[in-house]
Amino acid sequence: MTDLPNVTDALLPTPDLSRLHGPRSTHAPRVLLLYGSLRPVSYSRLLTLEAERLLKRLGCDTKVFDPTGLPLPDGAPVDHPKVQELRELSLWSEAQVWTSPERHGAMTGVMKSQIDWIPLALGAVRPTQGRTLAVMQVSGGSQSFNAVNQMRILGRWMRMLTIPNQSSVAKAFEEFGDDGRMKPSAYYDRVVDVMEELVKFTRLTRDVSDHLTDRYSERKESAAALEARVSLTQAT
Repeated sequence: MTDLPNVTDALLPTPDLSRLHGPRSTHAPRVLLLYGSLRPVSYSRLLTLEAERLLKRLGCDTKVFDPTGLPLPDGAPVDHPKVQELRELSLWSEAQVWTSPERHGAMTGVMKSQIDWIPLALGAVRPTQGRTLAVMQVSGGSQSFNAVNQMRILGRWMRMLTIPNQSSVAKAFEEFGDDGRMKPSAYYDRVVDVMEELVKFTRLTRDVSDHLTDRYSERKESAAALEARVSLTQAT
């Protein structure tokens, strides 16, 4: 045995690969899509709708959240209808797609507000932990990756499994027709790649996400809480 005096040995078993090969869900992957603009002509929304069409083609059940009317974080009580709608959709989802314009070298406030309204925990339930995530951005000028890089950080903070691929569409105003559909291009093909990869990772991980995100530190904390409760019961 390795000498690890600071580890509670019983709480750190060798990972059991058999737990990764259990029964698989057969229902359509549930995907929530968020976009980061309120403009009447919003290229992040158009890109989101294009992604939704691809996800439906790939066999997914999709829902797009409209951020219109969502208050600023802490600017309204949590029972606000739009806040509740967003949180319920996050709980419903098994995967998410976040698409933001880049503004001043960052994601938009509209995008960040949506993420900020989704808490890390609601009681014993985590609305985002273990869910897969794809990130995309649109730019008015040359290609950039500032927004997707920021969203990757947020995805990690929200304990999500962010897929390796991503999409950044430069000069977005040139990439969509008057009908709102994305034109054929290498940018479009990349969006197809991202959505296909998201579906694969979602199907691979959704049934074992609890096991993948199970943490030693939290098992230790839970064990300590149980011991304290049992000790209190015995004392009384």
